[in-house]
Amino acid sequence: MIRRMATNPIPQFPAGFLWGVSTSAHQIEGAADERAPSVWDAFTAEPGRVKDGSTAAVACDHFHRYREDVALLAGLGVDAYRFSVSWPRVHSPGGLDFYDRLVDELCAAGVRPVPTLFHWDLPVGLDWLARDTADRFAHHTATVAERLGDRVGTWITLNEPAEHTLLGHALGAHAPGGRLLFDALPVAHHQLLAHGLAVRALRAAGATDVGIANSHGPTWPASHAAADLEAAAFYDILLNRLFADPLLLGRYPEGLDGLMPGDVEADLEIIAEPLDWYGVNYYAPTRVGAPQGDEIEFGGLTLPAELPFSVREIEDRPVTDFGWPVVPEGLTELLTGFRERYGDRLPPVVITENGCSYPGLDDQDRISYLDGHIRALHDALTAGVDVRGYFVWSLLDNFEWAEGYARRFGLVHVDFATLERTPKASYAWFREVLRAQR
Repeated sequence: MIRRMATNPIPQFPAGFLWGVSTSAHQIEGAADERAPSVWDAFTAEPGRVKDGSTAAVACDHFHRYREDVALLAGLGVDAYRFSVSWPRVHSPGGLDFYDRLVDELCAAGVRPVPTLFHWDLPVGLDWLARDTADRFAHHTATVAERLGDRVGTWITLNEPAEHTLLGHALGAHAPGGRLLFDALPVAHHQLLAHGLAVRALRAAGATDVGIANSHGPTWPASHAAADLEAAAFYDILLNRLFADPLLLGRYPEGLDGLMPGDVEADLEIIAEPLDWYGVNYYAPTRVGAPQGDEIEFGGLTLPAELPFSVREIEDRPVTDFGWPVVPEGLTELLTGFRERYGDRLPPVVITENGCSYPGLDDQDRISYLDGHIRALHDALTAGVDVRGYFVWSLLDNFEWAEGYARRFGLVHVDFATLERTPKASYAWFREVLRAQR
């Protein structure tokens, strides 16, 4: 169990700091029969892919209940709502009409809409191994911006290309289920290229507030032994620098550029289109050591023995219901480390996701988790990192990908039998935090 909420108030953040919550289309919208299928629909239809055998066909039914959910946002008092637009829905008859209605409802409630243009739900028939998918994503981006750009000022291109590459294409734990290991690297490159092309499409549509949501966390070597340090450095390249260096420095880490497809130098000019801010999804550090010669079960994943590293447990830390270690100071370490690594190439930072899975309505552990991480974020700001916003994952309990409905990340409880929404203790706590920041 995590400690109870601290009694001293959260430190004040600067005026204009953006407070929000996040969701994603496939995890909450439902109404799967009212859009074209995504790779996640195909993946969950395969027996054994999702632990509880569930699908997101209904999920939270946000598609039909969005007004109720926007009312929850307004009651919470957030400045902004980060959601994603479903690529398959956008290109289905009437699909953009839904996002028109949602954006109108948000604007009427005084909540800034912050859409993410890709959050893993690739249309069936497309493949990130194919370069053409990047061009198709640019077209998708232009279509959405043309329709919503008169009311949407803040945009996110991609969500967590690292996880989508690793879990979806290298390890087979997520859709589309590829087990390509290092042959999945073209997926990373094509997503980054898609991001750059999307930034150009958004700029052409007049957008002036564009970012990306990349997942990052500190990599902790298992020991000071040379083999552990080498393995940790390689892991850090794969999960952090592979997806940050091209965006911020215009180059891949040494040795990786030769593994990427196409005219890498020309592509990097596109990938490194300037950003207005850099989004970070943070959950925990990772302890990494030399390979141990056996498959490893870690965080619900089976890591193959042939990987040139092994992931170790972080001991003496409380863990979430998902088994993830709770390390708030890792967020401070990550952000100050990014500032040191990238210097003035690092734009202002927004925490686009941070949250935890715990059961129950009286979710004091979630309150303590968020309390600690918000304080850690303030520590990073005090240390000189230009932090502009913080989004909690998530507004609602939802379909948690390969975990199905077993993990609950929401500030609002969802009864998946009746779809009734019930704000948790953490919802009331976060509302009071926001009131105190005004």
